[in-house]
Amino acid sequence: MSRLTRWWHANAPTRESMEHNRFIAPVAHRVLEPSLWRFTRRSVPRGVALGLLVGIFLLIPGIQIAGAALLALPVRANIPVAAAMTFLSNPATTPFILWASVYVGNFMLGRTADASGFMALVHNHAGVQQWMAWLFSEAAPAMLFGLAVISVVSAAVGYLIAVGFWRIRMSRKWHARKLRIGKCGKSGSMEETAAV
Repeated sequence: MSRLTRWWHANAPTRESMEHNRFIAPVAHRVLEPSLWRFTRRSVPRGVALGLLVGIFLLIPGIQIAGAALLALPVRANIPVAAAMTFLSNPATTPFILWASVYVGNFMLGRTADASGFMALVHNHAGVQQWMAWLFSEAAPAMLFGLAVISVVSAAVGYLIAVGFWRIRMSRKWHARKLRIGKCGKSGSMEETAAV
């Protein structure tokens, strides 16, 4: 069993964990629909894209998984994949994502904001009044716009990679199947020749 497979089994949400999630409880019957838990060539890339979009844009642990699961309903995305992809934004990657979002936002909006104010608010457990003041500062629009751009681009790239990975995987399976059929056909014809 590979390291990625072990990580997946340890961290991927299960139907039971989703059933007990308080954010999903009102729509649990829809989220637990079996078709949303199957791994198909359409649902997996959609799940990858949706998980990256929600995981990068929201950056709020717990709400990311619930948001990805709820948004998977209308787009028919694979829920475990969408929920697992939200883990790409975690405490180790969040500072980089925030820095990149401010940089992208500044570049695209022509601003000169920095992310240090946001990080100070997080570290100091700021109150509502301080957060509202930050929201109306120059940094907030740059960061939010940058987050939106990065999450949409990441979702598109993730979708394309998942589609490519799925195609490669399926072509390898078909190739292996043809080889098996070819070997069975040859051994069958050799047995027929030997019998004659």
